[in-house]
Amino acid sequence: MIKLVIPKGSLEEQTLALLRDADLPVRRSGDREYNARIDDERISQVAILRPQEIGKYVEEGLFDLGITGLDWVQETGADVEILADFPYAKTGTGGTLRIVLAVLRDSGVTEPSDLPPGTRVATEYPNIASRYFEKLGIDAKVILSAGATEAKVPNIVDAVVEITETGSTLKAHGLAIIDDILYTSTKLVANRESYADPAKRKLIDEIMTLLISTIAARGKVLLKLNVAKTREQAVLDILPALESPTVSHLANGDSAVETVVEKSKLAELIPRLKESGATGILEIPLGKVVP
Repeated sequence: MIKLVIPKGSLEEQTLALLRDADLPVRRSGDREYNARIDDERISQVAILRPQEIGKYVEEGLFDLGITGLDWVQETGADVEILADFPYAKTGTGGTLRIVLAVLRDSGVTEPSDLPPGTRVATEYPNIASRYFEKLGIDAKVILSAGATEAKVPNIVDAVVEITETGSTLKAHGLAIIDDILYTSTKLVANRESYADPAKRKLIDEIMTLLISTIAARGKVLLKLNVAKTREQAVLDILPALESPTVSHLANGDSAVETVVEKSKLAELIPRLKESGATGILEIPLGKVVP
């Protein structure tokens, strides 16, 4: 059996939704409960902890498997096996965030090399920031920020290293991004010794398959339709496909076609299919898509 740790806070809601959709619902007595369970014989323990801590706890073997951000893996220097990328953040799908360097918009600084020696920089990522400035040879004083980092310019610090999705919050505070430091997203990570153990690796891979296939199914549907043999190619030419449409021949000589398509394309696709001779068009929701 394996021990799993998942993030509390900004990634919590999306992670719980992923596990639920993967048929691994997390059960706990309340929203503030840190110890939970998943009624699956492969999982012996579930903990809900701050993402900042998860990488190191997985590295140390307190948990076999965890979900956290790449930013915190790199910030804490956690030595873990990165198994998969989960394209979601607190706002939903998409999931790629940036850690950026930003300064006051009217400061006259347009690139990192413009920063004067001794520049004070506030950040929740002091290790990432320090490595970044050291690599560029920039003399900067990195100051740990416990939150509201963008509000500290210009009265407390000269610049910030901050995580952002759209940059709108930074812009609202009069800041301008002058460099991207790290692109980060949600990751599935494993303890290296656990993943090297054949028995545990089998369980981890099974859980990973459920999670990845659930993500792969999001925004997709199974489309099924019938078409006369003489119109089959015209319909196939219209259909997008995950791989290649499956075509079965019916007793009356017609063809049955099915394929996986993006749900967002159906409003345009279905009328075109009908015009091309498709009949009996069915849209079926998907829970998982396993490559």
